[in-house]
Amino acid sequence: MRYGVLILVLLAGLSGCATPAERAARVQQEVEQMIQLYGPACDRLGFTRDTDPWRECILRLNAHDDAYRTRPLNTTCIGSRGFYSCTSY
Repeated sequence: MRYGVLILVLLAGLSGCATPAERAARVQQEVEQMIQLYGPACDRLGFTRDTDPWRECILRLNAHDDAYRTRPLNTTCIGSRGFYSCTSY
């Protein structure tokens, strides 16, 4: 009984592993999404499409958004009636 449960758990765990082809397809999809999202902005910023600086622009915009989404944000306000000083970090 224990061995049967152990084998089922191992099989369930291994079924969640992605093959290299699946991982490559996922990364390719992420790159295409970045190009669709940030490509027009880099075009408007004056970068020539399909050049290394244009690709660098896309990667930087994506990194900036990732950093903005994942950073913790705390806001502390002090003061009195109508006069507040707030700091976010």
